[in-house]
Amino acid sequence: MRTLYPAIEPYHTHRMRVDALHTLHVEECGNPAGIPVVFLHGGPGAGIAPYHRRFFDPARYRIVLFDQRGAGQSTPFAELTDNTTWHLVADIETIREQLGIESWIVFGGSWGSTLALAYAQRHVERVVALVLRGIFLGRPQELRWFNEADGGASQIFPERWARFLQHIPPNERHSMLDAYWARLTSNDESVRLAAARAWSAWEGGSTTLLHDPRGSGDFDDPHRAVSLALMEAHYFRHAIFLEPDQLLRDIDRIRHIPATIVHGRYDIICPAISAWDLSQAWPEAELHIVLAGHSALDPAIVDWLVEATDRLADMDV
Repeated sequence: MRTLYPAIEPYHTHRMRVDALHTLHVEECGNPAGIPVVFLHGGPGAGIAPYHRRFFDPARYRIVLFDQRGAGQSTPFAELTDNTTWHLVADIETIREQLGIESWIVFGGSWGSTLALAYAQRHVERVVALVLRGIFLGRPQELRWFNEADGGASQIFPERWARFLQHIPPNERHSMLDAYWARLTSNDESVRLAAARAWSAWEGGSTTLLHDPRGSGDFDDPHRAVSLALMEAHYFRHAIFLEPDQLLRDIDRIRHIPATIVHGRYDIICPAISAWDLSQAWPEAELHIVLAGHSALDPAIVDWLVEATDRLADMDV
């Protein structure tokens, strides 16, 4: 099986102002003369991590990564003003223009797959290929699946759901999203932080195929937990700022673009039905449902993602 490329450091970092309020942290890695690719992180609000640079051959790719509005090292931290799907789509275009890139491969997983599809459908001429992992289409059933007691995920990870549930009084549990939102936006910092930790522990601990119900998850850093929880709740409350079934409705705009879809068979955060529905609307796309969970680091996911980027580099798209 293919594995990640060795760790690398950026050859250039930017502080890129995208409007009067928001400034983005942007990294360039690999080969400045290589094939341009933009990496879109998950969440919303998760931010980039060093391993995200490693899905691409650094000798052949010019790898662009950035922290989306309110996430990671972008500022203001956890800011919700002017923070929507379409603001982020515009930011991707600003980055492309500022870096002098004519067109590029778009690579995104989980929420990053949502953003990749939205960007590609709005800026078709700028996308030469798509590599998508852990498909999330932002539909109501997908939001309810992971965030509410009757959604389904709670029945698969009951130990972890019980801890998520305990943070909310019984009379508010009919809408966990609303209950958490009230706490994530509390005037009391300790209340906000406790809610963010509970939210991120539920999600972060549910990503892998080999599940540790006692584990703390992937968001131990309070800074990262706050941006993830607050941003996700903000986007989820606004139906991802998409019209109903928008990404499937508008798929004909991008059906000519080469695309690889990789999805874990046992992905509990983003169930495989979303990848299947996308592939049915987009039969030209290459679909791989593999023995894995949601995590981009599950070995079978890594294998197919690196295979996809290697193949695109061999084709010199």
